[in-house]
Amino acid sequence: MPKKYVERVGDDGFKRAPVGAGPYRFVSFTPGVELVVEAFEGYWRKTPSVKRVVLKSVPDESTRLVMLKRGETDIAYGFRGPDAGEIRRTPGLTLKPIQPTVSQWVVFTEQWDPKSPWADRRVRLAANLAIDRKGFSDAEYLGYGRPAPSIIPRDFEFYWAPPPYADDPAQARRLLAEAGYPKGFDAVELATDAVFTPEAETVINGLGTIGIRARLRPLERASFYKADQDKQFKRLVRVGSGAAGNAATRIEAFVISTGIRAYGGYPDLDALFRDQAAEIDPKRREAMLHKIQQLMHERVMFAPILEPAFLSGYSARVVESGLGLITGHLYTAPFEDVRLKD
Repeated sequence: MPKKYVERVGDDGFKRAPVGAGPYRFVSFTPGVELVVEAFEGYWRKTPSVKRVVLKSVPDESTRLVMLKRGETDIAYGFRGPDAGEIRRTPGLTLKPIQPTVSQWVVFTEQWDPKSPWADRRVRLAANLAIDRKGFSDAEYLGYGRPAPSIIPRDFEFYWAPPPYADDPAQARRLLAEAGYPKGFDAVELATDAVFTPEAETVINGLGTIGIRARLRPLERASFYKADQDKQFKRLVRVGSGAAGNAATRIEAFVISTGIRAYGGYPDLDALFRDQAAEIDPKRREAMLHKIQQLMHERVMFAPILEPAFLSGYSARVVESGLGLITGHLYTAPFEDVRLKD
């Protein structure tokens, strides 16, 4: 954005008449409804072939599917399970899966409380063995999602690949019995951003099979993130992140004790993180970050769920959707590369 223009018109003025350096220029914006842009013929990279783009806000997934099938939209984002399957089965429509660097997991916020069942590593390991990650991925993401063994996406630099958790409720129940909970216990609640209620539900269902009882607490997205950043959740939390970076990025935010979204930490992990931050030799830094991840896994700090796929669809009118042209990017991009049939 041009600094002088923003300073001259202010934030409100910029919202009414934004100016940027992209391939399209602003036409109109109706908050919560649509944004209309038109091609900028002098764009430095290339002149966009699609002269007018209307981006519509349609929160309901089934409505987006109907619009796509009726030809009311050319590209639609964010489908799951049955609706994604319907796109794949419908002649003239194409389902496009994208594998972003996104991961989701459960935080055991009470693992540092010696009075809590979650302070016992065996209980946290039992919880991990109770989650049917592959079954959930197959149902919600048609198998395009990837069961996660870590909170760190496998495509990140400095990623260490831990052994995956098996789906083994029988072993999970044995671990609970060893820890002194043969009949399970009441875990009270699992909080989540409501958008990811299905992920949280599959965790709750898995825990229920081994006797750990919890109710779902879905929150509107802004409320959830505010409460999570303020460390207000006292039980279990389904957390996710799509922030860019590398393994250190995730560790800094979620693992070390001073992390903006960490509910606790361990002194040795904090020390290793400080050391790697000052290390300029890539191999030595990698070794330290791998060690942190190994200790995270050994201590069962989290219950990774999956690296979800992002499923979108487009119509037969689309020659190039722009989906997947930029690795890891969820949406159509670059817009100037989008092409439609004449």
